[in-house]
Amino acid sequence: MTRVRLGMVGGGNDAFIGGVHRIASRIDGHFELIAGALSSTPEKARASAEALGLDPSRSYGTFEEMAKAEAAREDGIEAVSIVTPNHVHFSAAQAFLSRGIHVICDKPLTATFEDAEAMEKAVADSKALFILTHNYTGYPMIRQARQMVADGQLGQLRIVQVEYVQDWLTDTLETEGVKQAEWRTDPERSGAGGAIGDIGTHAYNLAGFVTGLAGAELAADLQSFGTGRSLDDNAHVMLRYEGGARGILWCSQVAPGNENGLRLRVYGEKGGLEWAQETPNHLWFTPYGEPSRLLTRNGPGAIEASTSVSRIPAGHPEGYLEGFATLYTEAAGAIRGVQAGRPRDEVMGVLPGIAAGREGMAFIRACVASAAKNAAWTKL
Repeated sequence: MTRVRLGMVGGGNDAFIGGVHRIASRIDGHFELIAGALSSTPEKARASAEALGLDPSRSYGTFEEMAKAEAAREDGIEAVSIVTPNHVHFSAAQAFLSRGIHVICDKPLTATFEDAEAMEKAVADSKALFILTHNYTGYPMIRQARQMVADGQLGQLRIVQVEYVQDWLTDTLETEGVKQAEWRTDPERSGAGGAIGDIGTHAYNLAGFVTGLAGAELAADLQSFGTGRSLDDNAHVMLRYEGGARGILWCSQVAPGNENGLRLRVYGEKGGLEWAQETPNHLWFTPYGEPSRLLTRNGPGAIEASTSVSRIPAGHPEGYLEGFATLYTEAAGAIRGVQAGRPRDEVMGVLPGIAAGREGMAFIRACVASAAKNAAWTKL
């Protein structure tokens, strides 16, 4: 498969997530970055492009300029990665989708639910693919957990517990010039959700991806512990799923001692599963009435759902970057698939797309609405 010609919006020299996407796109060798509008400031965009070795003629001052110019080129980009703050996602994606250029977008989908609905229409009106990078869905043991649930090894699901806890916003870093903290705590750029938008959407998406359950309603208690902080930095959410299962979601960015504590527990009538992102190659499976079993990425009990997205020998850590890389590799296959005439729905497979993005935005909206009514139950 020839490499997909890739552009990038955002992700300049001082941006963390842009570097992650660039590394992930290169791991399996299916993409080549050839163009970019890497910053909202043209000077920073040029400097970032130079540092990455991009052709100066394909470093653009705005994403609008980039979309128009690249679409007109015979060798123009086939896909674009959007790695900007949330409020830019919709306008940037629309510029490329309207020109038939495939979009790979960081989460959450947008800053507002209105933009999410407009994004949904833009995707429907385009022939291009839209992929949302919920990277944890690409982890091998998460793929295994999903398959085990689908195969009925847990039986009828009853309880889902998911948490995503960090401590990096325990201090008000947004007042100290820390760029990542500044935009994530700013409603104009982040949207109505703070921690629930940044990491809560990851937790909610992961629970749904593994279990296949759809949320019906929730009750959310949101807090802003940081002095002067207007967006939530901690949330406790009770969930009712369609079909009767119950869930609890906790997300926090003010929990000292937690670096990236994403954990999932799923319990059914026949057994339970437990997984933690900081030990990503381990999955605990407990059939009811039997000893717990530790399943590993390439050990006894590993199945094709896991091994097919695993790259390195047993005992070596494989996680964050490789999870992103799995999505990029599957995106490349999907892009080549639609170019060969296959339907969009068929080539997407398990890739998160516009539906996952809308679900995430519905989760944020419901959490905010519930919290405003003293944690009242609110339909998703």
